[in-house]
Amino acid sequence: MKYVSIAGLLIIMVIGGCRQSQKDITTFILVRHAEKASDGSDDPDLTDAGRTRAEKLASMFKDTPFTSIYSTGFKRTEQTAYPLAAAHGLKVQKYEALKRDVIEGIIDEHRGGIVLMTGHSDTTPWTANLLTGEETYSKYAESEYGTILIVAVTEVGKSASVIRINY
Repeated sequence: MKYVSIAGLLIIMVIGGCRQSQKDITTFILVRHAEKASDGSDDPDLTDAGRTRAEKLASMFKDTPFTSIYSTGFKRTEQTAYPLAAAHGLKVQKYEALKRDVIEGIIDEHRGGIVLMTGHSDTTPWTANLLTGEETYSKYAESEYGTILIVAVTEVGKSASVIRINY
């Protein structure tokens, strides 16, 4: 219950910080995938701790009215997003990371909505930097899994508000 109230409040604060009509503001909730197994493969599953973190993410945002949930095409990002998607009756959609036109397309498709994107230690900060138009966020440390960036924008690189939280 505590997480839901905090998540909802943070989204309202971010949206309120933008000086545009709410219908024009798209809110991105950006997360790196949860803890991954060290199995020697390029596409490992989540660990038990990672699955617990994914469930916590779903609990935090269970009352948030998502319009879409995106994940890169790796098991660890999909498994991080899945509990939240299932709770909202949404399908996890794949996206190609590090592509400006992809992010612009997501804004156009979900304008005024709330979108979760699960990425990686490099793609999540890259997306935040693209959305804000500033080089504020650097690649996450290998051990950093609990950062959430809530970014509200009207278009790529303009009128962005950001809140960073850990979970």
